[in-house]
Amino acid sequence: MKKREINFGIIGCGLMGREFASAAARWCHLLDQDVVPCIVGVCDTNPAMLGWFTENVDTIRVATRDYHELLSSPLIDAIYCAVPHNLHKQFYIDIIAAGKHLLGEKPFGIDKAANAHILSAVRAHPQLLVRCSSEFPFFPGAQKILQFIREERFGTILEVQAGFLHSSDLNPHKPINWKRQVATNGEYGCMGDLGMHVLHIPLRAGWFPNNVRALLSKIVTERPGRDGTMAPCETWDNAVLACEVLVPGTDAQRSRASGVAPGFNASRGRQHFPMLLEIKRIAPGETNTWYLRVLGTQFSAEFSTKYPKTLRTMAYTPGGPQAWQSQDLGSESAYQTITGGIFEFGFSDSILQMWAAYCDELAHADSMRQPFYCLTPEETEQSHRILTAALESNRQAQVVQLKSESEQWKQ
Repeated sequence: MKKREINFGIIGCGLMGREFASAAARWCHLLDQDVVPCIVGVCDTNPAMLGWFTENVDTIRVATRDYHELLSSPLIDAIYCAVPHNLHKQFYIDIIAAGKHLLGEKPFGIDKAANAHILSAVRAHPQLLVRCSSEFPFFPGAQKILQFIREERFGTILEVQAGFLHSSDLNPHKPINWKRQVATNGEYGCMGDLGMHVLHIPLRAGWFPNNVRALLSKIVTERPGRDGTMAPCETWDNAVLACEVLVPGTDAQRSRASGVAPGFNASRGRQHFPMLLEIKRIAPGETNTWYLRVLGTQFSAEFSTKYPKTLRTMAYTPGGPQAWQSQDLGSESAYQTITGGIFEFGFSDSILQMWAAYCDELAHADSMRQPFYCLTPEETEQSHRILTAALESNRQAQVVQLKSESEQWKQ
C-alpha cells in the first residue's frame, strides 16, 4: 500500500513531544494505514531537548530554538505544539497563519479570551485541520462506552461521573513548576491542565451542562523553587464540579448544528441528569487515573485506566436482577494493530491511536476509517465556557448558569 507522508514539526520537545516521536517510530504497529507521519522539524529553547530528537529521530531536517523557522519551512505540513498555556494564543495563531495544520495542547488558550482569538484564526483558515490533544478516550474501555452512547443503550441517564486524578503533587517537597503560576498556567489551575481529558467524551456526546457549582481547593500553598527557597503556589490543586445537564429532544440536523458529533444520537430523546466532574492533582494513591461512569435505567457502564483491561457494565430489565459484570477487553483499539487481542493496552498505545485519528482525518476528512476524531476547536471553546463558569462559581459560592432558560428548553 502506497502511504501518504505527512511532514510534522514539533514545537516543545518535552514529555509529550517525545511521546509523539515514539508514536511515529511505532507507526508500523498500525495495520492498513495509508498515511504516515514523518517528523522533519523540532523546536525547543532547551538545547538538551533538541539533542534527544536529533540523536533518536533520523528524519530531522530542521532543529531550532526559534519556532518561526519551522513555520517558514516548506518541508513541514503540520505542527504539534506542546508549550505552556500562556504561549498558546500567539503560537497557535502564528502556526495557523503560516498555513500549517495543527494539533495543539489543552486548554487551547490560557483563558476564554485567548481561546476566542485562536478560534477566530481557525475560522479564517477553514482549509486547515486544527485539533486538540486528548488521548484517554482512545483506550478500548472508553471506546466501548462511546459505542454504547451512539447506540443509545442507557435508556434514561441517571448520572454521569468523569474524572482525571494525579497523586504526585501530594509530596509538598516536589519542586514548583510553571503549572503553579497563574502567569504561565492561568487561573484555571488543575482544570486547565487536566479538564479537557475529563470533558472530551461528555462534550462529544452533547452533554454540555446548563449550570455548574464548583468547589476548588488550594492545598499546598508553597513549594521549593530552583534555589531551594519556598515560592508561592498560585493555582488550584483540586476541582470538583457538579453540573446539571439538560439535553432536549432534537433531530439529527439540529444535533449536528449544536456540536454533537455525527453518529451520536444521545440527544434525540430528552435527558436531564447530574454530571459530576473530578479534576485533581492531589488524589492520594492515584497515578494518571482517567475514568468515566454512565448510569442509566436500562444500562450502565464504567471504565477507568486504573484497571485498563476491565470494562464494567450492567444491563437491566424491569424486575430483573441488578448485577454488574466485568469484561477483560484486551487490545481492541479504534485502529487495528499487530498486537494480539489477548494483550494489554497502555498509555503509549492510546497516544498512537490518537495520532492515527489525527492523521486519518487530515488525509480523509469526512471519510475516516472509524468515527471518533480528536477534540475540535469548538469543543475547546465549550470547555473554556465551563471552566470560566467554574471559577466564577467558586468565587461566588453559588451555582453559575451556562445556558439561558430559552436555550435550556429549546426544542
